[in-house]
Amino acid sequence: MTRTLRCRALVLGAAVALSLAGCGGDSEPSSSANSNGLEKTTIKVGALPIPDAVSMYIANAKGFFKEEGLTVEPVTITGGAAAMPQIKSGALDISQTNYVSTIVATSKGEKIKLVADMYQAGPNTFNIMVPKDSPIKTVADLKGKTVLVNNLGNIATLAVETQLKVAGLTKDDVKFAEKPFPDMGNAISSGQADAGWITEPFITATQSGLGFRKLADTMTGQTEDLPIAAWMATDEWAQKNPKTLAAFQRAIAKAQELASSDRKEIEAMLPTYTKIDAKTASVITLGTFPSALSENRVQKVADLMLEYKYIDSPVDVKSLLVAPPAG
Repeated sequence: MTRTLRCRALVLGAAVALSLAGCGGDSEPSSSANSNGLEKTTIKVGALPIPDAVSMYIANAKGFFKEEGLTVEPVTITGGAAAMPQIKSGALDISQTNYVSTIVATSKGEKIKLVADMYQAGPNTFNIMVPKDSPIKTVADLKGKTVLVNNLGNIATLAVETQLKVAGLTKDDVKFAEKPFPDMGNAISSGQADAGWITEPFITATQSGLGFRKLADTMTGQTEDLPIAAWMATDEWAQKNPKTLAAFQRAIAKAQELASSDRKEIEAMLPTYTKIDAKTASVITLGTFPSALSENRVQKVADLMLEYKYIDSPVDVKSLLVAPPAG
């Protein structure tokens, strides 16, 4: 009896030891990650279901956030400006934004920080499109016409205005009207407008489905290689969560580098969070995915906004940028 109890005790002891060893092994990555001292290990991040935000989904799929001890929960938003109240209320920790929206907001006193780059325009990524049989042949022909944009007083109208200037026109020579990208093609085809400022995948969709043609590439001249989108957080959140932010920055930078070096990674990811199918993903025109914020590039946006009176006074963007973590 005593021998039996002793054997059972040995077995139980071995089981406990194995269990503890197993727990220690499983918690090793978590313990290592937690040594980063993240203020928050789970964050909600707002993003539009478009190619610009692909790095967040790549970082999730590849485990880049997990390596940092961070869980990122994507939240679909309708636009950077629309996400601003959610960022301020704390419903979102970080969100996609466009540079124009952010610079306008900060010029009005909003305490917003740009924490990581996301997307930069390339040739034919933001075009003015018209129906194939439209009498409009040049940008100058837009005088007196209605041009659809996804948001008024934002990057869309700014981009179009730069092309109007080249054609000898101003914003007062056209009528801008708002319409979501998915609805622009049908609205123009039905006569509600004459042209639209359209991005991918809707450029490809209107060309193949509706027979539209490009009137002008709005990312040329003053807007060549224009920074488009970034990740933002409130100044307060960035100050309260520096280690969490640094973890997000490292993972996003890694994903941006992967997106920049291997288009196939983007093509594989787009159908998982957008309405872009695999076939379309393989043919759409994409911009670039910078892995680090550039003060010079962002300043270019602010200076352009001042020239076209989107802001009343110069903005030094250096104060808006959160530096990447050391190393």
